[in-house]
Amino acid sequence: MPFKVLCNNLSDTEKLAEKFADIIKDKGAFICLYGCVGAGKTAFSKFICKYLDVKEKVTSPSFVILNEYKSGIIPVYHFDLYRLENEGISTITSELEEYSEGKMLTLVEWAEFSQNSLPFDRIELTINYIDETKREFEFSAFGNKSNSIIRELDNVNIST
Repeated sequence: MPFKVLCNNLSDTEKLAEKFADIIKDKGAFICLYGCVGAGKTAFSKFICKYLDVKEKVTSPSFVILNEYKSGIIPVYHFDLYRLENEGISTITSELEEYSEGKMLTLVEWAEFSQNSLPFDRIELTINYIDETKREFEFSAFGNKSNSIIRELDNVNIST
């Protein structure tokens, strides 16, 4: 069952990311990010990294496909599949599977380009652009670990 959160502004988005980071810091997660250009995929990723104490500058991996951040509480691997063609996706499928195991955070922007080859245990996060400041975050979980994360997230309150 999907879980939805309405963020009225960037501050709400940051609070949601802080709560999410707190939940996954001891177990890790594999997150598939969906949303149109400008929806907030990278912004949400940056906030999560902030609350996982990542020291490096967090940037969009659009042109490099993968950014790695190892200075925080857990390692963070930030993929962007937008620029990969079918052949490119097939070359990293097994690599993505490896990034779904263990205590790490893997963020995959533009996961719709994965050709349905992503690991079973994952969270799919769709960020819906409502207007200039509002976003709706819709979380769906696949697998036991991801379902437990979503259940914990369902209990958080981001309103001020």
